[in-house]
Amino acid sequence: MTRAPSNLLAVRSLLLAHLNIDPNTDRAADLEPAEVGIVGDPAHRGGYHCGSDRLDANDYSVAESPRDTAGLTLDAAALDVGGFEVGSGGRTHTLASFSLWCVGQCAANAADTRDIREIIYSPDGSTVKRWDRLGKRSTGDSSHRWHTHFSFFRDATKAGRDQRPLFRRYLSSIGLLEEIDMTPEEHTWLATVHKNITVLDGRNPIGQIYTRMAEGRDDTGAAVTGHPNLKSLGAQLTALQAALTVFSGRDFTDEPAVIQGVLAGLPPEKIAAAIPPTLAKQVADELARRLAV
Repeated sequence: MTRAPSNLLAVRSLLLAHLNIDPNTDRAADLEPAEVGIVGDPAHRGGYHCGSDRLDANDYSVAESPRDTAGLTLDAAALDVGGFEVGSGGRTHTLASFSLWCVGQCAANAADTRDIREIIYSPDGSTVKRWDRLGKRSTGDSSHRWHTHFSFFRDATKAGRDQRPLFRRYLSSIGLLEEIDMTPEEHTWLATVHKNITVLDGRNPIGQIYTRMAEGRDDTGAAVTGHPNLKSLGAQLTALQAALTVFSGRDFTDEPAVIQGVLAGLPPEKIAAAIPPTLAKQVADELARRLAV
C-alpha cells in the first residue's frame, strides 16, 4: 500500500506545530491535521500522492523525469497544505503568501528547493497557477484555490533526504521560529569538527564547547534557554569560529603529525558525507576565502 515517507511526515509535523495556533491570539490558525496530507485517499490513482501500487509506467509522476523513474517506491511524494491565517511580526500570513514565498524560492533555485518538482497554488484564492521545475505544466484544478500542492522528486523521498530546511526558513522569515533547529546531520558535522579541533589544538576547552552546549550549557557552563539541546545554530557557529581563530594562530612545527591527525579523523569522503547540504556552500566559500589569503 502507498505509504507516507518519514521525511514528508517531518515536514507535516513542522508545519502543524507552528501554523496550527496563532501566537498573537492563542486561537486556532485554521491549519488542521486533516488539511496537511501526503497519501491520497483509496480512490486516488496517479500523481505524486500515490506510490508504485497505484501507478503505471506512463504516469506523469514517473515518466517525465529520470529522478522519478529511479526513485519510484511505495512512498507517496507529495504534500498538500490547507488554508491558514496567522499573525506574526506585525503582518498577517496566509496560505497565499506562504505559497508565493515558496514559489519564489523555487524560481530562484534556492539550494533547499531542488527536490521540489512542482507547486500548484493560488496567489489570490481565485486563480490557480502551477510552478513546474520541468516546465511542462502551468495549470491545476480548482481545488488548489484552497490548498497548495507540493510534488517532490521521488528519488528524494527514496533517499529520505530532509525536506524541512525550506519550510523552517519560511517559518523563520515570518518570525515563528526564533532559532534554526539543527538536523541530526548538522549536529554530527559540528561535533566532528569540534572533536578534531580538540585533537589538533591539544586543549579540552575548545573541543568541549559543543558537548556543553548540547547538554544545555554555554561555554562558561551556564544554562541556556530556547532550543532544548542548544542555544542556536548561530551560537554553535560562533563557538566554532572562535575555535578556528585560535587554531589558525597556532605555529605548528610538526607538520607531519598534524597531517596525520587530520587524515586519521577526517578522511575527505567522511567530510563530504558529514556536511549537510544546507551548510556545504557556506563551508566551501569559507575554505576558498581562507585558501586565497
